[in-house]
Amino acid sequence: HTATMSLGPLGVAMKGGVVVAWIAALSQTSSVREAVQWVALAVVTLAVLRAGSRQGGEASREAYPAVEAAPRVRRAYPAYDLSEKKESFGAMCEVLIEEAVEELRAYEVRESEAAWVGRMLRYNVQGGKMNRGLMVVETGKLLFESLGLAVTNDDLCRFAVLGWVIEFLQAWLLVADDFMDSSVTRRGQPCWYRVEGVGKIAINDAFLIEMLLFKMLKRHFGELACYGQLVDLVLETTLQTELGQLLDLRCEHVDLRDFTLDRWTLIVKYKTAFYSFYLPVAMAMILAGISDRAEFDAARDILVTMGVYFQAQDDFLDAFGTPDQIGKIGTDIQDKKCGWLFVNAYHSLCDQRQRDYLDKHYGNCDVGSDEEAHIKDIYVQVGLPQLYQEFEQASYDKIRSLQHTVKLVPWSVFDAFLKKIYKRQK
Repeated sequence: HTATMSLGPLGVAMKGGVVVAWIAALSQTSSVREAVQWVALAVVTLAVLRAGSRQGGEASREAYPAVEAAPRVRRAYPAYDLSEKKESFGAMCEVLIEEAVEELRAYEVRESEAAWVGRMLRYNVQGGKMNRGLMVVETGKLLFESLGLAVTNDDLCRFAVLGWVIEFLQAWLLVADDFMDSSVTRRGQPCWYRVEGVGKIAINDAFLIEMLLFKMLKRHFGELACYGQLVDLVLETTLQTELGQLLDLRCEHVDLRDFTLDRWTLIVKYKTAFYSFYLPVAMAMILAGISDRAEFDAARDILVTMGVYFQAQDDFLDAFGTPDQIGKIGTDIQDKKCGWLFVNAYHSLCDQRQRDYLDKHYGNCDVGSDEEAHIKDIYVQVGLPQLYQEFEQASYDKIRSLQHTVKLVPWSVFDAFLKKIYKRQK
């Protein structure tokens, strides 16, 4: 059966004849004749299968696109200077973009479209804070050193590539997210779909960024034993993030009374925590050769808790931060987001009059309107800024209490995350 799957039409016909011969041989009663026939038939069978396999292989190769035979372009790694972390990490992105654009030529992509892809990648992938990507490099270095492994320049560059895989993942999710949310700005500039000449093309561009990150993984890790694990991790994290996005988008069609703290926690756990916090550390753990499931579970529990805390910060800054602080215009009230501020105010802090106002105007007002300003006033009146400060401290204390649960990953990895997010203002 297995052999048949690889045979072309001629091979299948030949195999049919061999099957008839085998049946005839098995029906013989003379042990001597049977032995001779079986040996002869075995030789013929092997010859048929090899011929069919060659024919099937040639047919398969013809069926594949010509690009499968094209070499994957991977440039020599540059010197990675840890004293210039952001600069070195940023320089790797340009190398990866140039590799991706160059590989497009194998797909008969015209120069104008290749230039579009290069411009699109630079606009959407570059320009962020790069915290997620930088954390892969920092985590990888700390983890290798704690395990007694030498950290070479190639290792640092591989960590950086994985960091940019996450930045590419975030970029395509944000391009699509901004389009679906009708967002206005991102990272201090117009959202990609709002750039002249882009529009709905942004959706296809989001898909392209996603596919190019998998090509990047194959180009730089395809020959390593951990390649399959890395691909599986990215696929799993992407699914988790998209499920979180589904939960978030469905809020447009859900009554406000169903915007509960449990629903918010589920949204942010899947939409933000897995890819922003767990993924960078899990990637470094895989590259370091860690295989203990309990260690991955312990790291995930700590990092998901951080991710939930981080999103509460984002929700607070969306309402009370300035565009200069957060790099975008906060739209959660206009967009009827199931946010930390709203779920706490609506279910635990508001009186009936305030709740009625939220029922009427939350998700039914514009950014900068009097109604939006009044909702923010309600948040202040019910004491949300104070509650947020208490939540922030409780989250920090909970994370610190989990220190004993990890055995192989040094706590300095988690401390590095905490220092970046604790009491952040942007």
